[in-house]
Amino acid sequence: MSPKCRGPGPPLVLLCAMGLLFYCTPTEAEKTKRYSMQSLCKNHFLQNLYRKIDGALLWSQNERNLECVITFQTHSILQRFMLRFDFLQLDCNDHLYIFDGAHAVGTHKFDLSCKNTKQNLGAMFTRTNYVTLKYVTDAWGTDSNGFKLVITAVKDPKHACTEFRCTLREFCIATELVCDGINHCADGSDESSTTLCQNNDTGTIMGMEVTWFVVLLISTLLVLLVMIVAVSICICRRGWHSGRGIQQQNASYSLQQMYGSNGAMKQAMGGIGGGGGGSTTTLPRATGGSPTSGGGGGATGQLSGNWCRPAGPLGFLSTLVRARLYCSRAK
Repeated sequence: MSPKCRGPGPPLVLLCAMGLLFYCTPTEAEKTKRYSMQSLCKNHFLQNLYRKIDGALLWSQNERNLECVITFQTHSILQRFMLRFDFLQLDCNDHLYIFDGAHAVGTHKFDLSCKNTKQNLGAMFTRTNYVTLKYVTDAWGTDSNGFKLVITAVKDPKHACTEFRCTLREFCIATELVCDGINHCADGSDESSTTLCQNNDTGTIMGMEVTWFVVLLISTLLVLLVMIVAVSICICRRGWHSGRGIQQQNASYSLQQMYGSNGAMKQAMGGIGGGGGGSTTTLPRATGGSPTSGGGGGATGQLSGNWCRPAGPLGFLSTLVRARLYCSRAK
């Protein structure tokens, strides 16, 4: 009988590990989204979609021959956008148009070019929960031309705030924007909050963020499980092949050869065979109960018909037991 090895195969192990990964990995809210104008202005179907954000950082550096339109939307109609430049140095032939709405139509709210700087602009606000940017550049520029624009969805102080409230203007912003290295409140209060930023830094394990630590741990366990399953399959297959080889060897090893190699059995069977010397042993077959005679016309003897019967439930072991019983009866 071949050994049976049962257990979960590799597909089941992979599914369990993937489920554990998605179940155990903590969900972390997305912080400030970072966009480059070069990637945003590519001509593809996502360009015309409204991008819902809590906060974003847009940067531009020496883009040439651009003419693209990007629209951002807040998650709530109670919010509006605050725009503030960390860096602004445009070429005189480049223009950044800012529209207070979901489309680049009508009169723009701001037309920014080389005459504008971040100092004389300060913070800009929309009245709606949409802002649309239209960026147009010519074929000339340098690496010093461009901008860094911080866009933040804010809620006015008259509305209830359940997240983070800025100190100076008392705007309410998303908690995920706090301590992310970007000044969203314009007064720096979201980055200078000692208590919040310290609590945010403690969310690490062995110098790694909790999310990446859990991913690494689950990946290691997954690799170990796959290795264990592979080794178990190899062991089971090796045992199955060895058991099958032993059965084939026993089946090819005939009963006549076993008894032909035993001197004592030769002598005992020789007495049954008659006076022809008895140097070889031939096991007779019982044919309808008729006696079987040996060489030279010696004495005759009748053998049991068990030799013609197939092996019993014990297989080849049953045949060996019958042979021993026959030898003891012959003596």
